[in-house]
Amino acid sequence: MLVLTRKIGELIVIGDDIKIKIVEIKGKQVRIGIEAPRNVEVNREEIYRQKNADKVETTEDTDAPPRTGTYGE
Repeated sequence: MLVLTRKIGELIVIGDDIKIKIVEIKGKQVRIGIEAPRNVEVNREEIYRQKNADKVETTEDTDAPPRTGTYGE
């Protein structure tokens, strides 16, 4: 993991088209602004994990063979 120190207003650049700007620092919270192409999805970690969990559940539901017959056959 790369760890960087930045001040308010300074940028971190990833590749040619992603910029992360330090907008504000209040106590233990840091507000950042992110510029990225529309095709790049940007999420907080908890949202990212929830989306992936939802995808796994959906895949598991669609991968299951169709139920036929009755119980006990």
